[in-house]
Amino acid sequence: MAIKTMKVDRDLCIGAASCIAVYPDVFEIDGENKAVFKLQDDGRTSDTTDVTSLDVSGVDDDTLMLAAQSCPTAAIFLYDEDGTQVYPEA
Repeated sequence: MAIKTMKVDRDLCIGAASCIAVYPDVFEIDGENKAVFKLQDDGRTSDTTDVTSLDVSGVDDDTLMLAAQSCPTAAIFLYDEDGTQVYPEA
């Protein structure tokens, strides 16, 4: 399974920062204490994001899954190349 896109549900995110502890190259906390993705253009977003726009040389799907699973409120949603939600289970 290859993860293609992901998003953070800002209503669910409580700023626990467990995703950052697992994958600090991809996640950080913004000014509203919500998780966001680090983008190549120095931007930040929690909206649906293609993994190719992240500010990393290559995304490790296993670490990305661990980061999502570490979230206590399941606020990180992962989708495969077909757009099927792979985490959390729908």
